Amino acid sequence: MSETDTEIVIEPEGKATACVIWLHGLGADGHDFEPIVPELNLPSGHGIRFLFPHAPYMPVTINQGYVMRAWYDILSMEIAAEQDEAVIRQSASMLESLIEEQCAQGISPERIVLAGFSQGGAIALHTALRYEKRIAGILALSTYLPLVERFDSERSDANRETPVFIGHGTQDPIVPHSLGVQTRRVLKDLDYKVEWHEYPMAHSVCMEEIRDIGRWLEQRLDES
Repeated sequence: MSETDTEIVIEPEGKATACVIWLHGLGADGHDFEPIVPELNLPSGHGIRFLFPHAPYMPVTINQGYVMRAWYDILSMEIAAEQDEAVIRQSASMLESLIEEQCAQGISPERIVLAGFSQGGAIALHTALRYEKRIAGILALSTYLPLVERFDSERSDANRETPVFIGHGTQDPIVPHSLGVQTRRVLKDLDYKVEWHEYPMAHSVCMEEIRDIGRWLEQRLDES
């Protein structure tokens, strides 16, 4: 593992031939999902580099302006009602730059998965579905599709066939289960390849979900 001020990188045992860029949730950092990697039970020699960026620090309105790591501001309890569009788009641009950095290191975009939890998942969805190059897949955990009213006019043809894993807790008090269901419906209505999973949990992950993610990643990035 290596770490800089902006990201944590976990390299595979051999040459990296694929990459998962995984964005954390509000107030966390790149370390949040670092421990999940060995729990995915990926096969030896999988060749997957895991990249866990740190969000920048910013004041968050919903938390009385307290400064914390965030991909965008949360303006009210109705998280999908009033949205911080300018910073959502800034974070999406940052994520696109990370994709391009991986491509410059020799990894095809079709071997890159964008993943994220909560806020991070919102940025992963927003970015991947607008990105102009085909990627391997999208992993959206306990999250929702931001700026949904702009989505149909802004989505890219390149990722209309890209598989999307959506996992959500049925007891989530932070990002309501209904927002996950809405996201699934929007994507399914537009014929995206959505694999929906729900779990009896709150705003978190569970072992069943981790196992499902491991299987899904193996399918997406299997070179054989």
